Amino acid sequence: MNKTLVITGGSSGIGLATATLFQQNGWTVYELSRHGKSHDGITHIDCDVVSPESVRAAIHEVLQLSPTIDVLISNAGYGISGAIEFTSPEDAKHQMDVNFFGALNIVQAVLPQMRRQQHGRILFTSSVAAVLPVPYQAFYSASKAAVNAMALALANEVRPFHIYVGCLMPGDVATGFTDARYKSEKGADVYANIGKAVSAMEKDEKNGMKPEQMAGIFYKMATRRNPSPYYIGGLPYKVFCFLNRILPTRFVNWVEGTMY
Repeated sequence: MNKTLVITGGSSGIGLATATLFQQNGWTVYELSRHGKSHDGITHIDCDVVSPESVRAAIHEVLQLSPTIDVLISNAGYGISGAIEFTSPEDAKHQMDVNFFGALNIVQAVLPQMRRQQHGRILFTSSVAAVLPVPYQAFYSASKAAVNAMALALANEVRPFHIYVGCLMPGDVATGFTDARYKSEKGADVYANIGKAVSAMEKDEKNGMKPEQMAGIFYKMATRRNPSPYYIGGLPYKVFCFLNRILPTRFVNWVEGTMY
């Protein structure tokens, strides 16, 4: 019997590359998003991860078509940028609603089925920004740090049910994520380098890795016998995260600040 993947945010970027790779390897793939469409053996289901009701309805539809959910990849997300002082509470909250609570909604909808079947894998798209917070992207970094913390706690909670939980932390990847970012330059008269910092970050993203590289890591996490809880996408970012662990925090944070 083919294994089943459910992936949120699978209509573009890393999500689309991942859905395609799994489908090409014989998996049954359900892609949950607001704007996607079924294609090339991938079944699209309308879903807004911010709405628990929408998420539950989408998972109910999946289970009408498939007897199991073997792997869930929580990938839906977006980014905002701007100075912390001038970011509205509404914008900051919406960032958390999509990136963190959206992940929570899909996990809560899928876990009852995975517990019943006594197996499954729950994978999250996190970010290197979760461990190396980026200036003027504080709330995106915070949302991904929250996902990392939830994943580690969840791993211990669901281990008795033979469910594995892990995070992929990509570095810069060239996708439509960059153009979709909500950018605010409020307070630019005070924080004069907002525009320069965000432009530098977006240049790195546009010249970044291909989403297919991240798809390959997700496939490894889904199929390897004993995967790690965290995977970092891209060799340079593995080095950065290693240095972050061994060097003083003040020094690492200062270096990162000079980059932007």
